Amino acid sequence: MATSARKQREIEQREALILDVARKMLLEVGYIGLNMDRIAEATEYSKGTIYQHFSCKEDVLVALCHQSLQKQAEFFERAATFKGRTRERMAAIGEAYALFVRLHPHYFQSGQIIHSAAVRAKTSDARQRHLQTGEHRCMAVVSGIIRDAIAQGDLVPPVWSSPEKLTFGLWAMTFGAYMLMTSDLPLEILGIGDPRATLRGNSHALLDGFGWHPLSSEWDYEQTYARIRKEVFPDEYRQAQVG
Repeated sequence: MATSARKQREIEQREALILDVARKMLLEVGYIGLNMDRIAEATEYSKGTIYQHFSCKEDVLVALCHQSLQKQAEFFERAATFKGRTRERMAAIGEAYALFVRLHPHYFQSGQIIHSAAVRAKTSDARQRHLQTGEHRCMAVVSGIIRDAIAQGDLVPPVWSSPEKLTFGLWAMTFGAYMLMTSDLPLEILGIGDPRATLRGNSHALLDGFGWHPLSSEWDYEQTYARIRKEVFPDEYRQAQVG
């Protein structure tokens, strides 16, 4: 039994190394440049060993995306435990995403490349299900807070909407904003001096528009952000040198 457990641990460690190498390589050479031969050479494993873990480079990419989603979900789940009103908890999700991008830029950047490449059709059903599990984990945290807001009377959703649709809107705005922030676009020259503050303001405007209480005009969210920094992510904020 001990031998079996040790062998499984060795397999997991080898796969983790393959993914670490592949992530760095993906950022250096892009989707087109990434291939199994290069991964094998960089890890000093045989090509056959790489294929024992992944059937093709698209399987590697999906595994990288799942890894990023798992890391992101960990931040979201911590944010959701914040002791406050439902909209304050959603503010904590926004802060969690900002910290995820800032502290783990390679995870976020590789996720951009993977999402922009047509890889899912080439991967195994098992890998696709694995990826969907990670996506659902992140969405479930956010939609769960929205459901709590509806149940507690903080939010009356539009008749056309649902917790999942509201989650999609917030996800699209936030993911798109950080894609632009981490790109080479000269945002400051374009009039966006503080893109994170701009995203925060746009998020509040959207939630105000939905009528999610307490509205930004009736609540001191700066105090909320201070509490989030202190109570949920103190170590991460120190690492990110924000405060």
